[in-house]
Amino acid sequence: MNEQQQTLWSFMGQQADKLAIQTVQHVGLTCISLFIAILVGLPLGIFITRKKVLAGTILGIAGILQTIPSIALLGFMIPLLGIGVKPAIVALFLYALLPIIRNTYTGITGVDASVKEAAIAMGMSKRQVLFNVELPLAMSVIVAGIRTATVINVGVATLASYIAAGGLGEFIFGGISLNNTNMILAGAIPAALLALLFDFSLSRAQKLSFKNIGMPMAIIPALLVLLSFLYFVPTAYGSKLTAGFTPEFMGRQDGNLGLQSKYGLKIHTIVISDAVMYKAAYEKQLDIISGYSTDGRLKAYGLQLLEDDKQLFPPYYAAPIVRQDALQKFPQLEKTLNLLAGKINDSVMTDLNFRVDYAHQSPEQVAKDFLNAHHLLKNEGSGKMGTVRIGSKIFGEQYILANIYRFLIKGYTDYDVSTKTGLGGTKICFDALTNNQIDFYPEYTGTGLLAILQPPQALADSLIANSDQTYTFVKNEFLKRYNIHWLTPIGFNNTYALMMRRQQAHALGIQTISDLTHYLENHE
Repeated sequence: MNEQQQTLWSFMGQQADKLAIQTVQHVGLTCISLFIAILVGLPLGIFITRKKVLAGTILGIAGILQTIPSIALLGFMIPLLGIGVKPAIVALFLYALLPIIRNTYTGITGVDASVKEAAIAMGMSKRQVLFNVELPLAMSVIVAGIRTATVINVGVATLASYIAAGGLGEFIFGGISLNNTNMILAGAIPAALLALLFDFSLSRAQKLSFKNIGMPMAIIPALLVLLSFLYFVPTAYGSKLTAGFTPEFMGRQDGNLGLQSKYGLKIHTIVISDAVMYKAAYEKQLDIISGYSTDGRLKAYGLQLLEDDKQLFPPYYAAPIVRQDALQKFPQLEKTLNLLAGKINDSVMTDLNFRVDYAHQSPEQVAKDFLNAHHLLKNEGSGKMGTVRIGSKIFGEQYILANIYRFLIKGYTDYDVSTKTGLGGTKICFDALTNNQIDFYPEYTGTGLLAILQPPQALADSLIANSDQTYTFVKNEFLKRYNIHWLTPIGFNNTYALMMRRQQAHALGIQTISDLTHYLENHE
């Protein structure tokens, strides 16, 4: 336990500068959105106490906004506001509205009618009744709503990293993807502490009188907003090009760390989800992105792969990985899964991904069409011999493969199938496999080597030059360490890649990653 704690604190110490910036960004996102929500929600709550016929409608709309999944709400903002801080703040503002409006309405309507009547009888105007009677008596309820909105926003703000808005989510989601518990905790612990700190501070404010609460409530958010804006200004390296990398790519040796050490690449970088980075590149909000070589959006958005001329990226051949006890429990499983072996090359996988990622066809239909075309689709069996649990990560290619395997198992065996798709990054899928929550999922040799096995750098460098050696090493080590079998590879190599708009690459004369490095060096 002490060793694990020391490892965590050591990691946090090494990442202290980055952690400090992300914490301040997180505070900024929370405070800016909350400040705007108070400015809008408080008057709106007061308004519906005067126009009660509108109360149900306004509270209903705010309630509907609260029920929209946070990642979906962030996604809805992108076509309107692009990527970055603005859509994140708008989404967080919308999430904060309901508790503020509802508690303002509840607090004011809960003031004893006889007290208000007495105030009017003393000659107070409606404005005086509001500020001298209703708001002071309702303030504890109103601040309770603000406390609720604050805690909600601290949690939801972690998702802002998906759309390049920064914050502690960069550590959390990077750690999930990289199977790095220390990285997850480095983001989760400060986020939890922020929620506790904000809630405690507001609980103190809740006990202040109405006259004394105004100054702290005005000054503290203003100072935090001002401080946060300083950190929202990106740090540039002198070039005019901007790169968008996923949280996972940022922390990998075969990602941004390797680009810096092996290529000496220095470029202004923002962290973004792979779900939106392709379109951001297409719309010229990003110049370089970290992508996947078989992604269908390459063709859709006119992007060009930059040649990895120094062989930084290892081979990423896909194959199902299965627990040994699952193969014993389901004797027909290995033979059935290997029906797909060698059937999908890079161009075929790119086309399948294109149909899901860009043409918006369902992964189930794409899988069925593929199996039909290869005469592999059969009628379902009885499903009476047990249930095989399939997992997948949270991107289109994995959904396609999971559905292909589902149809194969149902058609060629008497097993039933349960799918647990969209499990997130490598850590979630691998932990689900080792903890007997799923029986198998599609994995990649490069990920198995670098993210899970994590061999010494010298050994990794000696392996990645040869795809067969990488596969053999990963296969043997997984069986020895985890009792997990790597079955025969599917056939395609979905390796990491840097890419940019084809027209821009041609105009700048950039064909390789080394070309990109030289261009940046010459245009500082």
